[in-house]
Amino acid sequence: MTRQLILSAPLLVLTAAAPAYAELVFFQSGRAMSVRAIRSENDGVVLQLRSGGDVHCDQSLIVRVEPDEVEYPDELAAAPEVAGGAEAEAEAPAIPEAFRELVTSMAAKHGVDARVVNAVIQVESAYHSRAVSRKGARGLMQVMPATGRQYGALDLFDPKANVDAGVQHLKKLLSRYDLPLALAAYNAGEAAVERFGGVPPFRETQNYVTRVLRILGRS
Repeated sequence: MTRQLILSAPLLVLTAAAPAYAELVFFQSGRAMSVRAIRSENDGVVLQLRSGGDVHCDQSLIVRVEPDEVEYPDELAAAPEVAGGAEAEAEAPAIPEAFRELVTSMAAKHGVDARVVNAVIQVESAYHSRAVSRKGARGLMQVMPATGRQYGALDLFDPKANVDAGVQHLKKLLSRYDLPLALAAYNAGEAAVERFGGVPPFRETQNYVTRVLRILGRS
């Protein structure tokens, strides 16, 4: 049996599927996140995380919600992107146990600080390996298919292939720019950084850089 939860925002209909499945929440930022359940509360929305606990956010941040018909391991912790994330990121999140060895080994393999890789993944997908953006970026490090192919990664939903490609791309950017500009290029592309001679004046990119640096304690 399914039920529908209709919020006051125009055309926003939230459908809670059978317990074996989940919900895909699509945000204004272009990110998509799988959560265990979603409900309205007062003037906001409460997202029930797979790892346990709830996250409260403004319903205006959500574009739509669709049934996620793919079953995921319960141990994956999926935290949605929330605007004004200072409270959520006041403390640097630890690497989830399921991905700790993968992240640290890939970071060491390619000579990138594992803390930076962790922070990027936290902001990109919150360790949701099947996250997909509106632009088509996929997986833990939200790698675009064309970028993945450059590094031999064909299945970007495979955590190992995704992180391998993402870390290699991040290393390439860090060899060219300082950390803030490398993060901006990771988010908006090198062409945008070159065009504006620094962090592009895009709200999404500026917020992205700020959030990653905040996790690293450098904001």
